[in-house]
Amino acid sequence: MKQKVSHREKVSVAGALWLTPLRNRLGLSFQTIVNGYFNNEAVAGFYGDVLEHLNGPAITIWDGGSMHKGDPIRELQQRYPRRLALERLPAQASELMPLEQVWTWLKYDRLCNFPPQNANQLNVAIFAELNTIREDQERLQNFFHASDLPLPRALLF
Repeated sequence: MKQKVSHREKVSVAGALWLTPLRNRLGLSFQTIVNGYFNNEAVAGFYGDVLEHLNGPAITIWDGGSMHKGDPIRELQQRYPRRLALERLPAQASELMPLEQVWTWLKYDRLCNFPPQNANQLNVAIFAELNTIREDQERLQNFFHASDLPLPRALLF
């Protein structure tokens, strides 16, 4: 008997976990794509939107994935030359990324037993969970502290 192969639905999430220049507040920005993925154009668009809402310079720490390279990323840097500095981490260094702690929490704690009917329902659940923690300063601090990023604890109040 032949099995019908179907396309697996998914939700891709991009995020930015940021610390204010005064070091007195953490923030979380995110965007999703239903049944798609974040390529370098989508990442540049997301990050450009984040920069429009933040005041002052931004130092971005991210991995060397293909979505963080290429012309759209270079164009983003050219658009914000005084405000945007990109710092790449070594390949396979997810333990250094505070945002990886957010994804682990979301996937294995909050949504591990959630059986969505489709990708749109999963997207709604992701938005609900991430919106819930946006103002939770203690939890956002814990994501930073749970990473191995060599960031002095004094920077996080």
